[in-house]
Amino acid sequence: MFPFRASLNASTLFPYRLGIWEQIQVAAQAGYAGIEIWMKDLQAYAENGGSVAGLRSRAAYLGIEIVNAISFLPWADADEAVRTKGRLQTDEELTLLAELGCPAFAAPPFGNVESVTLEEMAVRFAQLNEQARSYGISPILEFWGRAKKLSTLSEAVSVAKQSGVGDVKLLLDPFHMYTGGSSLDDLSAINGSSIGIVHANDYPLQPPRETITDEDRLFPGDGIAPSAEFARLLTASGYQGFLSLELFASDYGGKSALETAAYGLAKIKSAYDV
Repeated sequence: MFPFRASLNASTLFPYRLGIWEQIQVAAQAGYAGIEIWMKDLQAYAENGGSVAGLRSRAAYLGIEIVNAISFLPWADADEAVRTKGRLQTDEELTLLAELGCPAFAAPPFGNVESVTLEEMAVRFAQLNEQARSYGISPILEFWGRAKKLSTLSEAVSVAKQSGVGDVKLLLDPFHMYTGGSSLDDLSAINGSSIGIVHANDYPLQPPRETITDEDRLFPGDGIAPSAEFARLLTASGYQGFLSLELFASDYGGKSALETAAYGLAKIKSAYDV
């Protein structure tokens, strides 16, 4: 049984250098229910004269939900000047996302955060949330395994609680759980209603955790990640939302974009079967 919905993160298609509309078409043709877009692709589309409202309509016609956006906003940066500039960037991006009908965006610890306390990060996330909600959009709090701060699931839970925001959603990613040292025990304490989206991927035994990179990510089921247990815990939490295939490979051995996407969908359904 596969109790989740499948999404395609556009990073998986980066080797093919497709525009955002082509990415959406591939996702639909491969059988996904949703897509995670990257802000840079939406911005390029708009800057080249594309109709964002039209893109929204065409995606809906194909039956593809635009479920989340991958963005890099310095909301938690230690430098106030950087954060001030970042708020302007946030307004620009949220304007496009609102027109597209995208309900959420990822909020990772991007920038200089090493000296930032979790308490300070919580205050800044609350400010980001207030700004985003004025557009009808929600930030999804993301931890990065290699970040100097906000590198684990437990830290993300702490920031969420201290923010005072009542309905913070978390972004879960097996690769970041692995590189940051988060355990499945941490996941067992999470309620599914607190999960905004889950990235689907795997990782090999080599290179070791200390030196592994995003480019080393594997299709679900092809590595050492405890995917079956991960899926079981997600199901036990009540989560039935999107699993989004996020890879950063440089090539896929001659496969076309559609072949890669379809193969990834089959791997998701197999690896996360419960």
